[in-house]
Amino acid sequence: MSVRGQLAAFDQIIAGARTILEAVPDDRLDWRPHDRSWTLGELATHISNLPNWTIATLSVSEFDIAPAEGGPPPMAALGSRAELVEALDNSASAARAAIEGSSEEDLDGPWTMLVAGEARFTLPKRVVLRTFILDHLIHHRAQLGVYLRLLDIPVPQLFGPTADFEDM
Repeated sequence: MSVRGQLAAFDQIIAGARTILEAVPDDRLDWRPHDRSWTLGELATHISNLPNWTIATLSVSEFDIAPAEGGPPPMAALGSRAELVEALDNSASAARAAIEGSSEEDLDGPWTMLVAGEARFTLPKRVVLRTFILDHLIHHRAQLGVYLRLLDIPVPQLFGPTADFEDM
C-alpha cells in the first residue's frame, strides 16, 4: 500500500476508534469482563495510544517489546472519555504526520519485532503499519464493542448497522 493508501486506511480506522471511544462510559472504566481481562479503561487507553506505535515503526528498524532489562511500566488507564478521545487525537495526529513524512522507500524498509532480544518477525514497514498497528487497532475496537455490549451500552456503527442501530 502506498503512502497515500496508508493514510486513507489510517484515517478510516482512526475515525472508527474515535467513534467507539466516544461511547465509553466514564462511570464504568474499572469494569472488567473477566479476571484476566483488561478493565474497560485499560483497553480504551491502549486503543487511544496504539497510533503512537507508528512512530516507533517508522523511526527505527527494530523494536523490543519486552526487553530483558525490563521496559517502561504499563501506561495507567486514562480517567475519562474526554481524556481517551484527546489521547487518541494526539497520538493519531503524530502518527499521521509520521506516515505523511515517509517515502515509499521508507515504507519498504525492514522492521523487526524483538522479544527479550529475540527476533520474532521481520516485515516491510508498510506491512507492519497495516497488520501490527492498524489491524491490531481494529481488533481492539471490536473487543471494546464486546465490552460495551456486555455493559448494555449501544455499540456504535463502524462498518454498518449494529443491533443497536439497525434502522439507520
